[in-house]
Amino acid sequence: MENKITELEQTARNWLKERGVGIDDMADLVYYLQSKYHEGLTLDECRHNVHKVLQKREVQNAIITGIQMDKLAEDNKLEEPLQTTVVTDESLYGIDEIIAFAIVNVYGSIGFTNYGYIDKQKPGILKELDDKSTGKCHTFLDDIVGAIAAAASSRLAHSAAGDDEE
Repeated sequence: MENKITELEQTARNWLKERGVGIDDMADLVYYLQSKYHEGLTLDECRHNVHKVLQKREVQNAIITGIQMDKLAEDNKLEEPLQTTVVTDESLYGIDEIIAFAIVNVYGSIGFTNYGYIDKQKPGILKELDDKSTGKCHTFLDDIVGAIAAAASSRLAHSAAGDDEE
């Protein structure tokens, strides 16, 4: 049975797209994380797992919350000292990672290691989102996208072990 996309899920997907993040960008990150562990892994399998993660309400809420914070910071609509903290992606702030952990937790503790690794490496779209010279604020979005990829990777690992649906 196919799941009907809710308004919240559609909004989250649209906002990701508006911010320059596509399903393939996240699938590439899943492939980056998992290809050495899953012989014959395809981008289609990676996309499937990204789509499954995006169906989770916790993930949708994290996406819209984080993107809204980035947009408010971009528009200089946060009060100080939060405005400067978010725009500069202050290293000791950590709230952006806390929101990402809500996504990572969806598929268990393996997500933490996947997330930590990809957050440090910053491959693909994560490198683009981390680029402060663009004038865009992605303080929350880079962590959210990394967390979606980490959760999709975790889902893939659970599926391969027979621990998850389909």
